[in-house]
Amino acid sequence: MTRPADPSGAAAHSRSSAISRREALIGAAGATAAGLAASAPAAARAAPHRHSVDVVVIGAGLAGLTAATELVHSGHSVAVLEARDRVGGRTLNHALGAGRVVEVGGQWVGPGQDRILARARSVGVTTFKTYVKGDLVLRFRGATSRFTGLIPPLPEPDATDFNQLLGKIATLTGAVPTDRPWTAPGAAGLDGQTLETWMLANSSTEGARFVFTLAVRAVFAAEPRDLSLLHALFYLRAGKGIIYLTSTAGGAQDARFVGGSQLVSIRLAERLGGRVVLNAPVRRVAQNGRGVTVTSDAGDWHAKRVICAIPPTLAGRIDYEPILPAARDQLTQRIPQGSVIKFEAVYPTPFWRERGLSGSAYCDEGPVGFTFDNSPPGGRPGVLLGFVAGSDARRLGGLSLAARRTAVIGSFVSLFGRSAAFPRSLIEHNWSQEEYTRGCYGAFMPPGVWSDYGHALRAPVGRIHWAGTETAEVFTGYMDGAVRSGERAAAEVRPGL
Repeated sequence: MTRPADPSGAAAHSRSSAISRREALIGAAGATAAGLAASAPAAARAAPHRHSVDVVVIGAGLAGLTAATELVHSGHSVAVLEARDRVGGRTLNHALGAGRVVEVGGQWVGPGQDRILARARSVGVTTFKTYVKGDLVLRFRGATSRFTGLIPPLPEPDATDFNQLLGKIATLTGAVPTDRPWTAPGAAGLDGQTLETWMLANSSTEGARFVFTLAVRAVFAAEPRDLSLLHALFYLRAGKGIIYLTSTAGGAQDARFVGGSQLVSIRLAERLGGRVVLNAPVRRVAQNGRGVTVTSDAGDWHAKRVICAIPPTLAGRIDYEPILPAARDQLTQRIPQGSVIKFEAVYPTPFWRERGLSGSAYCDEGPVGFTFDNSPPGGRPGVLLGFVAGSDARRLGGLSLAARRTAVIGSFVSLFGRSAAFPRSLIEHNWSQEEYTRGCYGAFMPPGVWSDYGHALRAPVGRIHWAGTETAEVFTGYMDGAVRSGERAAAEVRPGL
């Protein structure tokens, strides 16, 4: 999905990845050499190939590849059908040259995310720490300042107001079970309001609301008004709390993968070999008492079970026979994806480090709300990562390429000075424009969805089972949650094989 950065320095909307010769074998051009079967859609429709396996897995992201790996290790036959010309789902590398990459999709791991870390170790992928040395930058009310620590230094009474807000959200979070959020004490009331409604009722200062909203955008790629309060509490509980999820060192942004996060999926797919079929969008899933037939652009597969390991909104676009139960079908109509664009400005060196800055910054002006140092191991070249999330992503995504570039570089300059004005290149990736993703980081529940439809999120429908990070009970929305969901789905289908 991601193209190499434009050598002229113009912003690039990334679409496909080419990080090395070996890894490029997992792309469409090298699928045969890698042992992956990639069929031309038109030819497949003209003369469909028919295959038979124990389990068809829909989606070659971390969830699907994990489920397939588990089942193969148990001695079962598997086919993984992937709509794209690559594996990795919402993880995606972008080549910088000289064997270096940056991630334009999911990238960070933290302490306690044991399942993704174990899966990475199993395929020889290691981690390195996110750069955190130096001060952070705050742009607030037209002034730029430096600070240390996690929480920006707000004036009073904003600081006290914000700390009280954090305490209240932490108390509520602790009462929500991650397996059945709709059974939490007072769940109906929690699910009947938005996170913004709750924030406005429990805070009174501009500064507290700004920092809280920025944290929500960082964690959910959505606005507080988009989310059910119950969903926000569930998500925070599943991810060890708002402090962990917004922290770098020791938190959810603690480390990155050497070679980029997509490398984990690439190596899992290499081990699965020809079981992974690229360019195979699934159009129909038909089940009866004898099994399931999955129809894709690369042919038809008959199986005993199906694991659908794609976001709920994409699962809802597949034709099912018989039709899905009303609760499951309407669930997929009600779970949107987040809105986020990642911009990565590439410089010869990370000049901010020389000034005693970590590369992390927060801004109330937009469109870039928060930044990180995203340089490869060794720090060359310097890469400044800026997130445009929520409403800002929706607005910016509708502007021209030139206007987006001007706005984003303007944000970098306001935070880091004139040295940020002339990047070697500007990498852009808008996940809302991905046909087979439709938004990132993941899906979220608006008010009322957990209460009326939550029971259908993970419940199998006959021979169809559901995976994907949205179905995880721990680290929902993260790579670790995706791996956990794949492991759970594999264990779920084994008794029926």
